[in-house]
Amino acid sequence: MDLIYADSKKHVIKRIKMDNKVTEFIKTGEWEPLRIHSSKINGDILVGMIKDGVAKVTRYNKTGRKIQSIQRDNKEQELYSNPDYITENINGDICTSDFGIRAVVVVNKSGLHRFSYSGQQSGFRSYGICTDVVGHIIVCNICLENLTVEILDQDGQFLRFLLEEPDTFFPYSVCMDDENNLHVGQYYTNKVTVWKYLQ
Repeated sequence: MDLIYADSKKHVIKRIKMDNKVTEFIKTGEWEPLRIHSSKINGDILVGMIKDGVAKVTRYNKTGRKIQSIQRDNKEQELYSNPDYITENINGDICTSDFGIRAVVVVNKSGLHRFSYSGQQSGFRSYGICTDVVGHIIVCNICLENLTVEILDQDGQFLRFLLEEPDTFFPYSVCMDDENNLHVGQYYTNKVTVWKYLQ
């Protein structure tokens, strides 16, 4: 399995093969790639990128061909400011955690805006994001007054706080493994805590 990563300075997505050879996979031109997500559904690559204060999420297929660009809603309003983390839900929705606008922005697989989520408490600052096998959206809130991991349903309705330990925990990144364990990366300690989240 290849490893892909964003080289923001050179505006390119690079690929590392099994033999450790690094190649340029996708050139993003004037756009600076911030984060990438590889789809478990079809292998497409979603890239959050910025240029001159404008942001978008672009979809590429497995061969690196651009097939979709998502930037505005149906009222021509900008959807993103700083698409920090991206994931894809089981229904094909693209879920983006945007630290710049302090929201989770969700579009359907056609790129149409479904909803934005701005937290349950003031000062919401979304960061790491992932989804689970039943379509829940799991997002880190890194607001210093309300450090939490929040769970939403696939339509953006708040379900519950998973973690609320502001004195001992700074949740920064999240991902689900193939056994439905939730991995939560912590900022200050550089530790990863694994939670048996779904039984």
